[in-house]
Amino acid sequence: MTDAVSNPAFAPLTGPIGFYPVVPDAAWVRRLLGWGVRTLQLRIKAADHTPAEIEQQVRAAVLAGRVVPGAQVFINDHWQLALAAGAYGVHLGQEDLDTADLAALRRAGLRLGLSTHTPAELARAKAAQPSYLAIGPVYPTTLKVMPYEPVGLAQLKQWAAQAAPYPVVAIGGISLDRLPGVLACGVNGVAVVSAVTLAADPQQAALTGLRLAAG
Repeated sequence: MTDAVSNPAFAPLTGPIGFYPVVPDAAWVRRLLGWGVRTLQLRIKAADHTPAEIEQQVRAAVLAGRVVPGAQVFINDHWQLALAAGAYGVHLGQEDLDTADLAALRRAGLRLGLSTHTPAELARAKAAQPSYLAIGPVYPTTLKVMPYEPVGLAQLKQWAAQAAPYPVVAIGGISLDRLPGVLACGVNGVAVVSAVTLAADPQQAALTGLRLAAG
């Protein structure tokens, strides 16, 4: 439950966010770390895997990040597994604020990223004092059914300013071509999915993304 009033903030990030791929398995995590990416998110669709498979993937992703200096590997949704595995951080949705044991995550030193889609959600997420806030979808996306209208660049810039002092990650329908325009809105990181995982040359896509995010 959210209990930010009586509890301290989540631990801050240890490095810049920048280019932030969201990937479906630990093999992608290892691959991207090897290519120089340092902020990553493992997002496993529970419907496609058994609980044992999900646990194995979470542990493997956490371990992959642990042996790479500067790595910031976040686990999406599966906060209990992330906590047990000693993950660097977790990324949660608004609905998870009602059920996740934020106090346990905070005590264990995990970083917390929270998704937001509206000003009201942004305010609610800020109250949890997370490590970063995600805003999206910036553009229409076909990878996930979203009950929200795309934010667009003008609103992204406005909401990113409202998110202060927390770092902001933009997500949703962001291609490498769109990345510079998104970064110009004052965000600290840009999350991508298909821009890497569905690229004809994922390594080249990752290197391009890193270069663009570095300015």
